[in-house]
Amino acid sequence: MAFRADEAARMGYERAVNYLISRLRDADESQRARSKEAFDDIVDKYGPVIDSYPSWHPLVTNHDSRDPVTHPGRECGYRGLDHTIYLANAFITCPYHDGQKVIDSVAELPPHPVATITAERLDVQLYQPNANPILVKCDWDKPLPMDRMIPLSLAMPLILEKEIPCWRWSEVAETWESMRPYFLGAPYGSRSSLFVNQETGQTIKKIWNALIYTGMFGHIRV
Repeated sequence: MAFRADEAARMGYERAVNYLISRLRDADESQRARSKEAFDDIVDKYGPVIDSYPSWHPLVTNHDSRDPVTHPGRECGYRGLDHTIYLANAFITCPYHDGQKVIDSVAELPPHPVATITAERLDVQLYQPNANPILVKCDWDKPLPMDRMIPLSLAMPLILEKEIPCWRWSEVAETWESMRPYFLGAPYGSRSSLFVNQETGQTIKKIWNALIYTGMFGHIRV
């Protein structure tokens, strides 16, 4: 089935609303409406609900592992995450503790060269009335284009910074088909996702193919 960004975004949004707001059965209608309005504002600012991040995204790159990481967690320096919904440039986590572990861990992250990651408490109910929702957000140092996709000028250097050093220990080169979820994030299509558009994805594919055919990573895995 062809990838349709609008449909993928709609399905993710409906899933998130069901998870974060429909569970608030004990809240009155005005509380749920306020929660939904706050969530909609976050989506408008930080992008659609997604399943996983590209491995080069600032929200998941703070780790020493040679294996790609696509979900925020302890490996990326976060503590106290629970009941989490991911957006393109932020995530909402709803722990039952006061959320200070999350805020402190974000404050302890090392500076990123092209983005700023911060955390704040939300003053609305999400997930459950006794949960304490925290918004962790990634604000790019340069404004994103009108389509809110991450441009090639940011995506490509972040990919190269992450992948080029792998030539020192890799034994085989992974094809574009294998690397798509790590380069595009999920959900994704053949060359695009909710993070990068078709033009950007196509260029990433061309550059990746040029790299693996140099032999720098080893024989190409078939």
